[in-house]
Parts: sequence; structure tokens; C-alpha cells
Amino acid sequence: MTAEATVPSSPKASAGKAKKRVPRAKTVKKTDGVTAVSTPAPSRTKKVESAHRLRIRVRAYEHGVLDGATKQIIDVAARHNAEVIGPVPLPIDIKKYTVNRAAFIDKDSREQFEMRIHKRMIDILNPAPKVIEALTNIDLPSGVSIDVKMM
Repeated sequence: MTAEATVPSSPKASAGKAKKRVPRAKTVKKTDGVTAVSTPAPSRTKKVESAHRLRIRVRAYEHGVLDGATKQIIDVAARHNAEVIGPVPLPIDIKKYTVNRAAFIDKDSREQFEMRIHKRMIDILNPAPKVIEALTNIDLPSGVSIDVKMM
């Protein structure tokens, strides 16, 4: 026996050799004379939608005003028999600001303020031109901003 044969191969030496992946085949199991064929589970894929989607994102500082605006949008879409998904509440953006209480002394005394931006998302599937026209004519309260995208 030579010295080369007793030295185990290092993992780096086999790093250049890549193993080929082979997809799993159907397995056949025989139990009590009955042959059962099992197939691998089907892969989970999303449906490919060819439908148009109107995505509306509504933002406001006050959640009560925001909920009223989303209710108006959904009522207008429902009036024109459009399929509505939502309103979906999105995460609240919180902006925090820290300021000194005094201008000159008391550096350790500070005050913290925060602004909360509440958001909702509404999807309207296959919007008709009448729905889009009605949505452009909605009179929403001040303090509500809207982003509309056609997807």
C-alpha cells in the first residue's frame, strides 16, 4: 500500500467536481399485492392574471379621515359593479423628532415628537371607464393623499 492511497482526499480537491441534480421520478410501492403510484407534490405557482388592476394607495395623518376616504372610494366602485379588494392596511410610517427644550442650557432636557402616516391600499380589478371617471370626480377630505397606478 502506498502513502498516496492511505491519505484521505481533501474537500477542496473534490470542489471542482459538481454533482448533477436529477429530478425525482415517480415511486412505486407494493403493499398487499396492490401497486400504488405516488407523484411528487405539484409546485405552488401563482395564477397568471391577464386582468388589469387599478391600485389605489391612500395616505393620511389621521386614521378616521383615512377610513372615511377609503369608504367613499369603495362605495363609488361598488356602485358601478367593480370588483374591489381591500382596503388593506399597510404599515404605519412613524417619523420621530427629538428637540432641545431650552435654547442655551439644560442640554439633557429634550422633547420628542412623532408624526404617524396611516396608509391603506385598495385594488379594483378590471375597472370600467365609468368607474375610473367616477373615481376622478370624488371629493375627498383635505389631508388625504392618493396614488393611483394601473397595473
